[in-house]
Amino acid sequence: MSFSILILGGSGFVGRALCEQLTRRLGAGVRITVPTRRLPHAQAVQSLPGVTVLQADVFRDLPALVQGHDAVVNLIAILQGSAAAFEHAHVELPRRIAAAMHATGVRRLVHVSALGVAEHAPSRYLRSKAAGEAVLQVATQTGALDLTVMRPSLVFGEGDKSVNLFASLQRLFPLMPLGGAGARLQPVWVQDLAQALVEVLLRREAIGQTYEIAGPRELTLGELVRLAGRMTGHARPLLPLPGPLATLQALAMECLPGEPLLSRDNLASLSVPNVPTGGLPGLAELGIAPASMEAVLPGYLSPGQGVARLDAWRAKR
Repeated sequence: MSFSILILGGSGFVGRALCEQLTRRLGAGVRITVPTRRLPHAQAVQSLPGVTVLQADVFRDLPALVQGHDAVVNLIAILQGSAAAFEHAHVELPRRIAAAMHATGVRRLVHVSALGVAEHAPSRYLRSKAAGEAVLQVATQTGALDLTVMRPSLVFGEGDKSVNLFASLQRLFPLMPLGGAGARLQPVWVQDLAQALVEVLLRREAIGQTYEIAGPRELTLGELVRLAGRMTGHARPLLPLPGPLATLQALAMECLPGEPLLSRDNLASLSVPNVPTGGLPGLAELGIAPASMEAVLPGYLSPGQGVARLDAWRAKR
C-alpha cells in the first residue's frame, strides 16, 4: 500500500530532512512530490527513491499538485519581507492550500508554524504565522481538513542559516556585536523535527493537535553564538547591544544588498520567548528524545570532525 505526500517547501532545509526520513522510514511504501520553481534547487532530494520533483508555481498550480495525494505538508515560510510578502506566504498560501484540498477531497494537512505566534505579537512574522494558523483552523471547523500544526523553535543542523552564520562571522571578525543577545531559544535539531513530522503523518491521534517542537535545553541567543564560536575554534568576545543600538544595527543591515542578516522584524520576533509554553504536546508525546546542540554541532562545525576531517587532505591536493 502506497502513501503519497505532497511536500510544499520540500527542497528547503527542513524539507530535505523530511524527504530523507520518509524514504528511510517507509521505503517503497511512500511516494513524495516536491514542487519547486527552479529544478536545480531540488537536486538534494530528486535522487531519493520515491521522490518526484516537479517544476511548478505553488500559488498558481495548487489544485493540480494536491490532486491524488493522501496528505500535504506545508513548510513554506519567509523570515524577511514586507507586510504584503508575509501576508502572501503565511496567510494567502494556507488559504489557497485549504481551498485546493477542499476542491480535490484531500483532507490530511500538516502545517509548520512557529513558537511565539499570536494575533498581537510584536513582529509581522509572528502575526502573519498566527493568521495563517487561524485560516486553517476555520477550514477544520467546516470539516474540510484533518489538520496538525507544528510549532518549532529555532531549527539547526548542517546547512542551516543561523548557527552556521554565527560560526562563519566569528571566523571573520574579532568581535561580535549582537542585538537580541538575551532572547530565549530552545533550538531543535532538524532531524528531530523531521522525525516528528513523520510521526504525526502516521498517527491518527495527531489530527487536531498542535505540537510545540523544541530541543532539550533553553539558552539565550548570546549563549548560542558563543557555543557556535567554541565549536569552530574561533570564539570571539560578545558585545550585547541595547535596544536602540540593536535597532540601528538591524536598520543598517536592511540597507545592505540582498537579504539582511538581521532585520528589525527579526529583532521584534526575538523579544518573544522562542520556547515551549508547556501547555501543548511536544516531542516527548511523539516518543522522540531530542538531541542537544552540543551533541550535534561538532559533526559539522568543529575542526577535524565530521567531513571537516578531510580539510587538511584537500589543502594538499
